[in-house]
Amino acid sequence: MADMTEDTPTQTAAPVEERPGWRRETTIFLTGQTVSLFGSMLVQYAVMWHLTLETKSGGVMALYAVFGFLPQAVISIFGGVWADRLDRKKLIIGADATIAVVTLTLAMFMAAGATDLWLIFVAIAIRSAGAGIQMPAVAALLPQIVPADKLMRVNGINGTIQSAMMLVAPAAAAAVYASMSIVAVFYIDVVTAVIGIGLLLLVTVPRLVRSDEKLSYFGDLVGGVKYIATHAFVRWILVLYAVVFVLIVAPSFLTPLMIVRTFGEEVWKLTVNELAFSIGMVLGGAAVAAWAGKWNRVRMILVSTLVFGVISIGLGLSTNLWVFFAFMFLLGLSVPAFSTPSFTVLQETVEPEMQGRVFGFVGIVMALSMPFGMAVFGPLADTFSVESLLLWAGVALLLVVALALAVPGGRRSMRAANEHASV
Repeated sequence: MADMTEDTPTQTAAPVEERPGWRRETTIFLTGQTVSLFGSMLVQYAVMWHLTLETKSGGVMALYAVFGFLPQAVISIFGGVWADRLDRKKLIIGADATIAVVTLTLAMFMAAGATDLWLIFVAIAIRSAGAGIQMPAVAALLPQIVPADKLMRVNGINGTIQSAMMLVAPAAAAAVYASMSIVAVFYIDVVTAVIGIGLLLLVTVPRLVRSDEKLSYFGDLVGGVKYIATHAFVRWILVLYAVVFVLIVAPSFLTPLMIVRTFGEEVWKLTVNELAFSIGMVLGGAAVAAWAGKWNRVRMILVSTLVFGVISIGLGLSTNLWVFFAFMFLLGLSVPAFSTPSFTVLQETVEPEMQGRVFGFVGIVMALSMPFGMAVFGPLADTFSVESLLLWAGVALLLVVALALAVPGGRRSMRAANEHASV
């Protein structure tokens, strides 16, 4: 891993607004992240298909989920602190390089004939840990190179690109995996990681001066926990993320099961289901990037959350396949209206020297909430219909939001959120 010594800058960097060439820097940064993301998504789909086809075991897929999510949640605790203590650019490069080396090693073992599952699980776990390091560092680095009044647009563009990858990556992974092998997918991921690192090396990231005295690592960790515990707006965002991931993201993973049970087992129906959601996300991200720059961030977050609840109810009540696909399209369309403003408003309001720790906790919430939701809704789907689970999950989300707005603590959090919103 690259040398990641602690920053010891002697002067404060010029405000991003005054830096020439920020568009070039941002374009290079997002291009590198997109190339790296493409390789990572190829591996994600290829490994999932490989384990499914080779083992046909639900237990193996459960282990895949554990190794794929749990390390990210654990390491995010430390990754957030590292993102505030170390050079974020070097941190991202170091994590990417480590993941590339591990992936290359796995590819060489499998090319030599090693097929032990533990090799794949170890590689997946290390890749997951790398994501726990990268996510808070990337989220905290972006405001260092992008002017504050352009963050919403840039985040929207980035979200649109990531959504587009959800359309391209599965097809590319299927083509490579079917025509060659999973080893070829691993080699492609290594190449994309090298390209991503090379592009990031071209980006000039201003150094930050922390307003607080340099603390020990443990002091920084405790400081991050205290910051979140006493910051009503940040708590509000984290709780909302947890609720949405448990009640909406997790049940949405059961929609293929609903299609098979209710509308038939034809593969094209499952494909259209994924396409409807992904196309919706692409168009939603483009709309946010184009028009949402001046909209109230908190209002967008709240409205999109309520829309999630209504759409989930609509999915549960759908008796026509094409109506169901229309609701999946609307769900995808609504996601950027939640994710983009929530990330943007955190970048705009949290102090730069605290952003790594805050986004580290965001990563923890995201990495734990979805598996927790699946642990609840997955077994329930074997007893109750998926339609009923989607219906009641949507109702529960609407009730949670209504309750949060009704109780004094919820109203205080909303006031704090609006006070911190930039527009």
